Amino acid sequence: MVKLDIISDPICPWCYIGKANLDKALEAVPDHPFAMEWHPFQLNPDMPAGGMDRRAYLETKFGGKEGALRAYAPVVEYAEKAGLTINLDAMKVTPNTIDAHRLIHWAGIEQRQTLVVDLLFKAYFVDGRDIGDHEVLSDIADTAEMDAAVVSKLLASDNDVDDIRQRDAHSRQMGVNSVPTFIVAQSHAVPGAQPPEVWANVIKDIQAQLDAAE
Repeated sequence: MVKLDIISDPICPWCYIGKANLDKALEAVPDHPFAMEWHPFQLNPDMPAGGMDRRAYLETKFGGKEGALRAYAPVVEYAEKAGLTINLDAMKVTPNTIDAHRLIHWAGIEQRQTLVVDLLFKAYFVDGRDIGDHEVLSDIADTAEMDAAVVSKLLASDNDVDDIRQRDAHSRQMGVNSVPTFIVAQSHAVPGAQPPEVWANVIKDIQAQLDAAE
């Protein structure tokens, strides 16, 4: 197997789109060589713990309502191309994602990491749920067949908060300044929400290298 490290944030729409495009490529090659691991990157590391009103956040970030609409137009376009739903009307809060990243980390220990990432994307972009809320995160854990009671207790503690922040800082020190960033075999970076065709070529090249090495 070839390690595929994915640096992302579950409130990043391009991460949502990038994951969908990768999935399409992987579905076409059921015996693909990738072993995936997800890594934390907070788009808004200084976001208040309770998050903030999404409209206010977007208008502040993009210089008003018109700027926010312009910024999100390509997101909606590419999401539709990827067959995804982004329910902008339902999304009321932009959360702090430190706890969502902790849940992803704990899910990795139980081999449920990619499932939890998918559930977080759906909760945020489709259902408009606040994925900074501990009850929402515990419910997602339960859906993923993790022990929701244990997750709830962990979320109420500071367990792994420093670890998540250190891993985020490490990615930035490596030069990662936008997500998603995919790192193939710990050596080749594939930035952005690449189309399925790009991933098909990457998989083809890797398989050829693996076959030549046998």
